[in-house]
Amino acid sequence: MFPAEKFPPVTPMPAVTHESPVTPGVSARAGRSRTRTGLARLGVAGSVAAGAVLLLAGTASAHVTVQPHGDAVKGGSAVVDFKVPNERDNATTTKIEVDFPTDHPLASVMPEPVPGWKIDITKSKLAKPVELYGSQVTEAVSKVTWTAESGAGIPVGQFQLFPVSLSTLPKDADQVTFKALQTYSNKEIVRWIETQAPGAPEPEDPAPVLKLTAASAAEGTAAGQGSASGHPAAAASAKGSTAQAASAPGSSDTVARVLGIVGIVIGAAGVAYGLLVGRRRSA
Repeated sequence: MFPAEKFPPVTPMPAVTHESPVTPGVSARAGRSRTRTGLARLGVAGSVAAGAVLLLAGTASAHVTVQPHGDAVKGGSAVVDFKVPNERDNATTTKIEVDFPTDHPLASVMPEPVPGWKIDITKSKLAKPVELYGSQVTEAVSKVTWTAESGAGIPVGQFQLFPVSLSTLPKDADQVTFKALQTYSNKEIVRWIETQAPGAPEPEDPAPVLKLTAASAAEGTAAGQGSASGHPAAAASAKGSTAQAASAPGSSDTVARVLGIVGIVIGAAGVAYGLLVGRRRSA
């Protein structure tokens, strides 16, 4: 027999596998790459969402609207602003026409001069006379047209206020609906004439609506004394001018501001993620 040391121990052969060899560190790098890609996509998504929210905020308030200086009291007088925004990015607004209601005719309509704009007033005969300052009025203003003079108009991204004094507001209605036509420098005309049915969504081109408030007993007494003296419109105009600076913005402007703030927050988050991804790549 041969000595045992002549035969070294046999090392077993490793099991044969068909798996691909893995280079150390590759899996970790792949994981980090996927993380960076996810963060980058999240940042881009945040920026896109912010832009969409800001776009919705802009369109939410881009209507021709009418807002009173203070309260528009039933049976009283008011000074109102017709707010006209420019919705186009390639044309200016050169004309605005406002039709006044015939079912509730307003005996007195007096527009305030607006620099750079020519004002034309159209009157029509009334089927039934209305009383103003103790006198019978047989015709009333049915339309006011503002036309931009040469070189004027509402530029892109801006709006213009057109103030008007109204008297006497109806006593048996909760609102007064106007109809407006907006003309652009490229001859396009937008017709703000669609009325909103109760409970229905807002139409695409809604007509301006002036909400009326009920008069209190004290206001009714003051209005009666003003009518006796012949100057109710002057008192209402003075009250409206005082309340102009303190009047609350319209609901559409409030919604636009809220959506704008949300959009800014989302956009900031997207930018922060983008910066984080950039730092990690440079590292």
